[in-house]
Amino acid sequence: MKIFLDTANIDEIRSGVKMGVISGVTTNPSLVAKEGASSYQELVQNICNITHGDVSVEVIEEKQEAMLNQARQVAGWAPNVVVKIPVTAAGLEATSILSSEGIRVNMTLCFSVNQAILAALAGATYVSPFVGRLDDIGDDGMALIADIAGIFDKYKYHARVLAASIRHPQHVLQAARAGAHLVTLPYKVLVQMTKHPLTDSGIERFLSDWRSSGSVFS
Repeated sequence: MKIFLDTANIDEIRSGVKMGVISGVTTNPSLVAKEGASSYQELVQNICNITHGDVSVEVIEEKQEAMLNQARQVAGWAPNVVVKIPVTAAGLEATSILSSEGIRVNMTLCFSVNQAILAALAGATYVSPFVGRLDDIGDDGMALIADIAGIFDKYKYHARVLAASIRHPQHVLQAARAGAHLVTLPYKVLVQMTKHPLTDSGIERFLSDWRSSGSVFS
């Protein structure tokens, strides 16, 4: 399972890439707005220069023709851009056209198996079920991931399951167990994944023993 960072923050992306564990980035209009960027294109191109992995960039149009025009524009910003389009009737129509043109699409805001199947059939490269938002309303987000992953495997769909709306490290573990091909997570969750109290106490103990031994390193 691969890990993407769900952010538009340049410093967070640089830090994640330096760890050597990040395979790409996902953004959305809310994340971009949070950074206060004056130019969507400039911010995306900066991100694409930091990581060679896929960078999902969401369109902000709702009607099919306008969505298509914007998607083609966004796809031209960098070679590793994947256009992010919501799972709607207009989005599916746009995705089927874009995929036939060789433009990769991440179909987002997926909340059901039916939506995921349609996204895969329309030619999406990635399908992004939103785990945390389903959990928020009392549904089981990880059960959805498992259902979609199982169906995609059974029917040999080429679309990859990208678990999104990840809230904590347990979501990452559960997504891996459920068969997600990728997860996209906030930087704070990535940092939380590196932490364990026994690691911290073990380092402290080793260093304390070394200092008390009086030995030299070389």
